Amino acid sequence: MLSNRLRATFAALLFLAAAGAQAQYVWIEPNGTRQYSDRPPPPGTPANRILKAPGRALLPPAPVEQSAPAAKPAPTLAEREAAYRERTQQRAEQERKDEEESKKQRAMAERCATARENQAQLASGTRIAQYGQDGERRYLSDEERSARMARANQALQDCR
Repeated sequence: MLSNRLRATFAALLFLAAAGAQAQYVWIEPNGTRQYSDRPPPPGTPANRILKAPGRALLPPAPVEQSAPAAKPAPTLAEREAAYRERTQQRAEQERKDEEESKKQRAMAERCATARENQAQLASGTRIAQYGQDGERRYLSDEERSARMARANQALQDCR
């Protein structure tokens, strides 16, 4: 029975010694990280940054004044995926707009070329024939020619 008491006493002493081996000092370093140690903080550490010392209970951390703004955390995988999808969608939208613009430019160039050909033909003075719905050929009068020339000139105004 004596040996059981001795064992219990020895276990209690061992437990108390292990409790003393835990970090006895806790303080906040200038960069904002919490430091745990069995040694006192470096000299010059303000008292309001020392959170725990032997014989002193753990205190809530004092507000840390940082001179530099906190660094933005790295984006998560989901955030990077969302950003990628948004960039892809914007690129596709831009390509669609560019394609529409190039189609408009090609159509305008084609209209301008046709208007130039009509103007050159009308200005040449040669007789211009048209076929009616009945299949008969008829020639443009001077009034019709001047009206078409005015329309061709108006179309060329947009081309410049």
